[in-house]
Order: sequence, then C-alpha cells, then structure tokens
Amino acid sequence: MFAAAFPEVGIGLLGVSFAFGLTVLTMAYSIGHISGCHLNPAVTIGLWAGGRFPTKDILPYLIAQIVGAIIAAGALYLIASGKADYDLGVKGLAANGFGAASPGGYSLASGIAIEIILTFGFLMIILGSTDTRAPAGFAPIAIGLGLTLIHLISIPITNTSVNPARSTGPALIQGGVALQQLWMFWMAPLIGGVLGGFAYRWLAAEETVVKPAITGEPTGRVSRKAH
Repeated sequence: MFAAAFPEVGIGLLGVSFAFGLTVLTMAYSIGHISGCHLNPAVTIGLWAGGRFPTKDILPYLIAQIVGAIIAAGALYLIASGKADYDLGVKGLAANGFGAASPGGYSLASGIAIEIILTFGFLMIILGSTDTRAPAGFAPIAIGLGLTLIHLISIPITNTSVNPARSTGPALIQGGVALQQLWMFWMAPLIGGVLGGFAYRWLAAEETVVKPAITGEPTGRVSRKAH
C-alpha cells in the first residue's frame, strides 16, 4: 500500500502482486510446520472440503484469521495516518470492492466470477503442491507464486481478495462501501474454496482401473489412493 504509488519509484501493480505472494511464501516456510500457515478462511474451508482439515478446528482458525486481519488493518491505518495528507475516506486501506468501488469499474457479476474462479484455482495449487506425491519442500514457492499470479490478474477487478479475512480487516476500519460490499468477499471466495477442495478430492480419490493383460501377466486391477 505504502510503496505502490510512491513518487517516481512506485512498485505498481506488479510490485503489489509480488508483495502479497512473497508474504505468503515466507510465512509458509516460517509457520507452515506449526499451523499449516492458514491465513485465509477460504483456504481453511477448502482444505476441509478436500479432506485435509478436521471440522473441529475450523472455528478457532477462522477466529484467529479474522482477529489477525483486523489487527493488521489497524496497524496499517496507524502507519498510514502518520502522513499529513492521509485521508481514510479518500485513500482508504486498499479495501476490496465492485462497481464504483472496483479499481477498474467492474460489476458485481464480474467480481463474483473472478473471486470464485481464482480462489478455486488457489485451492488446486495448495492441495496439489502439498500432496504427498508432489516434490517435497516446494509447496510454499508454488503457493506464493500462485498468489502473485492471482493478484496480477484481479487487482483491476476487485483489488483482489480470495481471502475473506484480508477483506474484513480494511472494511471494518474503513466502513462505508467497503463494509457494505464485504458480504461478496466472503461468499465468493468461500464458494471457490469449497469447489476447489471438492474438485481436488475427486481428482485424487481412490481410482480403480483395469490393468491390460500382457503375455505371462494376468489381467487385474490396480488402485491409486488419495493422500
């Protein structure tokens, strides 16, 4: 937020996208072995749908994610307000939005579509790269670069959510349209997350196939089980 449009050397859309991606990449290596690095309610729900997360742990994780997002947004506002010409009503906190609140003026339908599609894709990346059959140790890189790509695609449309907690923090502090439109940034990512979880679970499910007869080898069945 601070560096995006800094005079003459602003990092722009590309830099902001990498900032989000690198944040997840580094956090995944830092705390992934402790909590799984769930920073996103849509990821938690998607992993549950994919059979990778227990139902009993969903609520505590969601609470922690939302509280963390609110604290982060508060810290962001505290720092931003230290600039003499900063106006929360004018410059906001990089909140998500559609319609008039969309950076590119995209409609509600466009916002719902992009948030569902990209969250779906994000869950496929997460579930695929953390599968026991995937190369070990590289999941944070794939996930971080995946989130970078997601931001490169959707910042002009919704300012990129794919994370209800990320949307909630700024909306609660900024209020107004950001808070009024928050419902969509819960609904769409959660739908995308659930669809992604179920889709990967189906792709990786136990599969029984007929093994063709070869000379000296009887016809049989082999199975591939999900991990």
